[in-house]
Amino acid sequence: MTGPTPRRRGRWMPFVAGLVLASAGTVLPQAAQAQSVEQSARLRAQRDTLDRIRRERQELEQRALDLQTTVHDLGDEVSNLDRQADATARIVKALDSQLAAINDEVTDASIKQARAESELEVKRASLQRRLIDIYKRGPLFATEAMLSAHSFGELVARYKYLHMLTLHDRGLVTRVEQLRDQVAREHRRLVSLQVALQENRTDKQSEEERLRGLERIREATLAQTRHQAQVTEVQLARLKATETQLANAISVLETERRRAEVAHPSEARVGSSIRSTDYGRLDWPVDGPMIYTFGKAQTASNTTIRWNGDGIKAPVNTAVHAIAAGKVVSVRQLGTYGLTVIIDHGGGDYSIYGSLAHADVREQQMVAKGDVIGGVGISDPDLPPHLHFEIRHGGPAVDPASWMK
Repeated sequence: MTGPTPRRRGRWMPFVAGLVLASAGTVLPQAAQAQSVEQSARLRAQRDTLDRIRRERQELEQRALDLQTTVHDLGDEVSNLDRQADATARIVKALDSQLAAINDEVTDASIKQARAESELEVKRASLQRRLIDIYKRGPLFATEAMLSAHSFGELVARYKYLHMLTLHDRGLVTRVEQLRDQVAREHRRLVSLQVALQENRTDKQSEEERLRGLERIREATLAQTRHQAQVTEVQLARLKATETQLANAISVLETERRRAEVAHPSEARVGSSIRSTDYGRLDWPVDGPMIYTFGKAQTASNTTIRWNGDGIKAPVNTAVHAIAAGKVVSVRQLGTYGLTVIIDHGGGDYSIYGSLAHADVREQQMVAKGDVIGGVGISDPDLPPHLHFEIRHGGPAVDPASWMK
C-alpha cells in the first residue's frame, strides 16, 4: 500500500522544480531599469540644454537683423557674430553629448531586446513542452491523479502539486506575454532611438556648417572693419590737412586785415556784419537734414572724428545763400572740402561754404545777405550731396547751429 507512493511522488517533483525556475525567470532586473531611467533623464537634460542654447542664438540672430537696419559700429556686428559662433559651438558640443547618450540608449535597448528575445525563446519552448505534455496526458489526468491516491495525505499532496503546476503554467503563460510585450516595446524604442540618432547626426552636420559659415562671415566683417579703419585713417589725415590749410588761409586773411587796419585806420571796416543780435536768428545757407554736426563723432570703425562745421544734405545744384553781407575772399578747391567759398564779414568773422558743385561769385566781390553764392555738390564719394558749412570767429571754428535759426 505504501510502496508505490514514493515513486508517484517522484513523478511530481520535476513540476515543482520547473515552478521554482519559472518563478526565478519572472523577476525583472531592477538595476537595468534604474540605468535606463538614468539614461533617459540625462538625455532629457541634454535636450533642455540644447533648446536653451538655441533660444539664446535666436535672440542673437534677431539682434543681428536689428543691427542691419540701424546705424551701428562694425565692432558690434563682429561681437554679435562671435557670440553666435560661441552659441553654435556649444550647440555642436551639446549634440555630441546627446549623440553619445543616444548611442548608450541604443546599446541598452539592443541588449534588453536581445535578452528578452532569448528568454522569450526559452519560455516559449518550455510552454510548448508543457502543452505537449498536457495533450499527451489528456483532459482527465488531474482527475485520475486525485482518484488514484491511496491515502488522504497523498490526496492532499497531489492536490498541492497539481495546484502548484497550475500556477506554474499560468506564470509561464504570463511571462511569455510579458516578454512578448517587452520585445515589442524595446523594438519600438530602438526604432525611435535610431530615428533620433539620424536626426542628431543631421543636426550636428547642419550646425557645423552654420559654424563654418559664421566664421567666414566674421572674417569678412573683420576684413571690412580693417579696410574701413584704413579708409577712415586716410580720410582723417586728408581732413586734418584740409583744416590746416583752411586755418592757414584764415590766418593769412586775418593778418592782412589787421595790417590794413593799422596802415589805414580810417578805411578799416568797423565791426562785423554778423551782430550779437543775430545770435540764433540767422537763416541757414541751405535747407536740409544734417548728415553730420559740429564736434566729435564716432565712425563705424570706432574712430573718433571732429567736424568743424555742419554737413547739410541737399540735392546737387541746390542754391547756397550767404548768411550775411561781406566780401568774397576765396573761391578755390580746398582739399576734402572741394570747391569752397570764404566770405569775410569783418571783425574777424568768416563764413565758409564747402562741397560746392559750382561758385556763382568771384574773389573780392561784395555780397549781400541772402545772395546766391553757388550750388550744392559732392566732395566726398562716401557722403551724399551736401553743403559743408562753417563759421569762424577770430580764427577758431564755432558751432554754426548756435548762430542759425
